[in-house]
Order: sequence, then C-alpha cells, then structure tokens
Amino acid sequence: MALRWFVHLACHVLGYSIDDRTNEEVVGLKTKGLSQQEEYPASSSSCSGFQMPLHYPRYTKGDYEIMEEWKVDLLLQQYGLSFKGTLHDKRAFAMGTFLWPDQY
Repeated sequence: MALRWFVHLACHVLGYSIDDRTNEEVVGLKTKGLSQQEEYPASSSSCSGFQMPLHYPRYTKGDYEIMEEWKVDLLLQQYGLSFKGTLHDKRAFAMGTFLWPDQY
C-alpha cells in the first residue's frame, strides 16, 4: 500500500498520467512476480528539463560587478530564475540571490 502511494505521488509530481496503466506497470513490476522487471513505459508528457545545479555559485561581489550580461543570464537560467531588466538590475538581483549578507 505504501508503494502504491509513493508511486502515485511521484507520478503526480513528475506530471505523468497513470490513467491507462496500473501502478505496477509504472514502477516496472509485472503482476506475476516482483522479480521480473520490464522497462518503464514511455510517457507522452515531458518534464521541463530543469535540473538544479549541485554547487552554489562561488562568485564574489567583485566578480558579479564585472560579469558580462550573457554570463549573468546563464547563471540565473541555471538556477531556474528569470529576470528581465538592465544589466545593472540583473547583477544586483544575482548578488542579492547568491551572496550572503556579510559579503556585500
């Protein structure tokens, strides 16, 4: 029962619909036995492709102040942030987002 709840929750979070297949098919288990596995069925819905970076950016305030616009845009995009404005505004937003208060 807990496995079914977990699979249902995971599918809901990832955006997969499981209307036309059972929970065992989603997990890759056949109803005949748990030792037999089949491939995960392909889904028509796709994920957004966002993947959180593993490391926190290690830039200093001086690095942000001389950073080029394309690099600031790329950094914000990597962390799933979108900000529209001038280069000065983008730099200030990035510094406010990634620097600790004592680093200002």
